[in-house]
Amino acid sequence: MARYLLGRALQGVFVLWAAYTLSFAVLYALPSDPAAVMAGATNSVTPEQLEELRHELGLDRPLVVRYLTGLAGVLHGDLGRSVQSGEQVSSLIGGALPPTVAVAGAGLLLGAVFGTALAVLATVTRRRWLRQALLSAPPLGVAVPSFVVGLLLLQWFSFTWALFPAIGEDGWRGIVLPALTLSVQPAALIAQVLAKSMSDELGRGYVDVARAKGAGPWRVNLRHVLRNAALPALTVAGLLVGGLLTGAIVVEVVFSRNGLGQVTQAAVAFEDLPVIQGVVLLGAFVFVAANLAVDVLYRVLDPRLAAERDSVRRSVLFAGGE
Repeated sequence: MARYLLGRALQGVFVLWAAYTLSFAVLYALPSDPAAVMAGATNSVTPEQLEELRHELGLDRPLVVRYLTGLAGVLHGDLGRSVQSGEQVSSLIGGALPPTVAVAGAGLLLGAVFGTALAVLATVTRRRWLRQALLSAPPLGVAVPSFVVGLLLLQWFSFTWALFPAIGEDGWRGIVLPALTLSVQPAALIAQVLAKSMSDELGRGYVDVARAKGAGPWRVNLRHVLRNAALPALTVAGLLVGGLLTGAIVVEVVFSRNGLGQVTQAAVAFEDLPVIQGVVLLGAFVFVAANLAVDVLYRVLDPRLAAERDSVRRSVLFAGGE
């Protein structure tokens, strides 16, 4: 297990390095001048003052030097300073992260609940038309963009019925619509994978044994089939975590919530490249950490993976001995 974790950790480090390198190349290839944006307008300062500001920001140094300096800073936990406010990027992102995590976590939880319920109902029901209707819902959920769902929920639950606040934060009521908006695509993907996995598990021998003992459809599906079919859905949930952070940023902009969405929107508007790159690195880190956690949990819940690895290793050693 330790060797496996080390290998996965090294892969994660490579992903983070690739994310930093690609984001650096893309962002600094843009025809933008953060110094001019920070000064307000190019005609409000003298060329000498603009050059002095570029020097303070390190924009006059060669691109390779800026890349290596930035990479060394990231390795030491320093993401640089915001061009717009001068605040440390790590502090800026850290302060805006809790509301975004709350929305993303609530969205993932609701998505898991809705997706599991949809898959179980589609598997248990004996009515063909209902099963087809339930199984046709996930592709629609995947296809509809999050901001469209958010706008529809705003129209219905805020403007028409006034059940929840339209913008800003208002305790738990302010998180309901953003979380529902964010839960649609995770619910659809989890339902698709889980329904297929449960359908495959229904053909296993232990299902026939449970039915022979008198277990009904609900007991068979909830107590036996769901537990064995949940591993692929768990993997999908882990893959969704990184995407949920990006989705939460978009949803926060739609609902005008304070959080990482507002920080990212302001950074894009002011061409604040260090902040944008910090958000990209955060997304990559969340993706790597979530997938590592899912891989470890998958191996703990399904020891057959370790057994298969040991079997392959013994086969290789045996072949080499011959």
